[in-house]
Amino acid sequence: MEQHWGRNETVVWPPHQPLFSYGALAAALVLTPFFGWQHQHFTFTPLERMYLPMYVRTDIAGAFGGHSKHRLLYTSGPHVTPMPAVDLAVQPGSVEIEPGKTIPLELSPAAKDAGMSLLSLSPERKYADAPLHAWLKSTIYAGKDLADLFMLPLLESSGCLLVLLGLAVPADARRYRQMKYGRLLKGPLMLSPKEFNQAVQGDGLEIRTSNARHPVAIPLSKEAQHIEIMGDTGTGKTTLITQMLMQIQQRGETAIVNDPACEFVSRFYDEVRGDVILNPLDARCPYWGPVDELRSEGEAEAIADSLYQPEGEQVRDKFFYETPAQIFARMIVDDTQPTPTQLVEWMCNEELLEGLVAGTELAQFINRSAGPQRTGVLSSLGMKAKSFRLLPTLEQANGRKWSANEWSKERRGWIFLTSQPGKRSALRPLHSLWIDLLVMRLLTAPTPGQRPAWFVIDELASLQRLPQLHTAITENRKSGNPIVLGFQGKAQLETLYGHLAEVMLSQPATKIFLRTTEPKAAEWVSKALGSIEVEKVKETKFSGSRHGKNFTLERVTEPLVMDSEITGLADRHAFLKLGNNVARFSFPYLDVPESVTGFIPRAGEAGQFRRSRPAPPPPANPAVELPRDDEREPPYHASAAAL
Repeated sequence: MEQHWGRNETVVWPPHQPLFSYGALAAALVLTPFFGWQHQHFTFTPLERMYLPMYVRTDIAGAFGGHSKHRLLYTSGPHVTPMPAVDLAVQPGSVEIEPGKTIPLELSPAAKDAGMSLLSLSPERKYADAPLHAWLKSTIYAGKDLADLFMLPLLESSGCLLVLLGLAVPADARRYRQMKYGRLLKGPLMLSPKEFNQAVQGDGLEIRTSNARHPVAIPLSKEAQHIEIMGDTGTGKTTLITQMLMQIQQRGETAIVNDPACEFVSRFYDEVRGDVILNPLDARCPYWGPVDELRSEGEAEAIADSLYQPEGEQVRDKFFYETPAQIFARMIVDDTQPTPTQLVEWMCNEELLEGLVAGTELAQFINRSAGPQRTGVLSSLGMKAKSFRLLPTLEQANGRKWSANEWSKERRGWIFLTSQPGKRSALRPLHSLWIDLLVMRLLTAPTPGQRPAWFVIDELASLQRLPQLHTAITENRKSGNPIVLGFQGKAQLETLYGHLAEVMLSQPATKIFLRTTEPKAAEWVSKALGSIEVEKVKETKFSGSRHGKNFTLERVTEPLVMDSEITGLADRHAFLKLGNNVARFSFPYLDVPESVTGFIPRAGEAGQFRRSRPAPPPPANPAVELPRDDEREPPYHASAAAL
């Protein structure tokens, strides 16, 4: 696509007349004689062509009762009385009727058989124009007047005029609109879906619009440069993602879908395809353990960093996140290859932890003499225990195992990360860790013939901070794995990623903005869509002793879309920006029927929080029985003693 640099400067002063319409009229007038000549040359008889000038003159002069001098064509022979020539007596040819003067006619064979041998023009005589015109009309032109003779050329000219006006009037309307609202010098272009597709040559993902004839298409080469979708709840993000997932499914490509509301798993889950549901509370969730993700000991720290992330970038003391992460990394590289159940046991048992880190640099962090520091580190470490306690054992998963390490090699089936509102906070660390692991495994360059894996992360703010996501957005283009980010507002990402949120939001090449009522987010969207420099014609009228108009040119910089337009968008209305092209479109609601159940709870007590109480100590004398609860004395209170 050709890029224009700098301003589109004015060459001449833009005239106020409808130039294109005038040009269409002039072209139709020029074409009218051509169509008339063409009709005369191919459809008129020889005599009709010869007498046409006389026919026109007698028609005009006869209307005023005129008399004019004319010469008629006669045929004659030695034994034939001269008579006016008719069509049957002549044919195209060339005959010299006078010295130096020829006519493009000659006698026909029928005329020669009838004894005629000469074509000649009569001496110039004065005729009454009206009777002569009537004779020509009945004898030569078969009762047709001039309008009948040239009806077809006139229709052809009228048709050309209508076609040219159909092109010229919109062009003049655009010119007048430019003169009224300004002529674009620099900045993005606001296009219709049809114009957008022509400008970007879209051949990739398509977004069905309300005008089904013209969907908005993203170029295939731009898909790996990622897509972001921003909008409030209920504006249509789910519908847009559903359209994308349907096309990904039709292509036979894989997808990793963060589905916190179980909206996509119920519509796209396919057990035959090998799909996986990563939700420890779902009966279809396989067994997973962090030990299975290790390819080297160095990766343990990356896994631990993904698990132990603060809620925001600005934290008072990162020590209480970094230190538990180091201890957790030491836990998963242990020679015993602990299961999630064993990891939970270590997190909750101080003596086991002390033995695990004994003799390492981590021992001083949980030294008993450290006091509050030891308590803070152990508390932060144990905060993730409730998430690991939810994971199913190998028996509960019926022997099914899954790891991002193995899945990334074959990329078989889709991955759905689902949750329920009541357990979302407990599942957030696991979901964030799994997505981070998949991003890390898929950053490598694709092998020949390998299918791309789409990361469709809806409700990005429902996850904790993903350390690998920033790297994926900035470097994942080489791996050919597109990322689709869905979120509600810029403030959500700033809470998680701080100043990196600005960089992350600027990286996706394709940006889709729906309604957002957050004022700062709407202002940011307006700036993201871009500003334009416009040249306007300013007209000044003055009166008094002298009357007239004065025109001046002024240049104004203004936003392509105002932030108030963003906050006022209707549901399922959006702006799409790709490069310097912006399309405004609306899209219909897409109702895809549910094929499977979105959530199937795990049987038994699996996945439930269990409160464990320590068993009461045994009595000093086993022979003495403790009193029952109803036999014990009530607790002693100072108020009772006072009484």
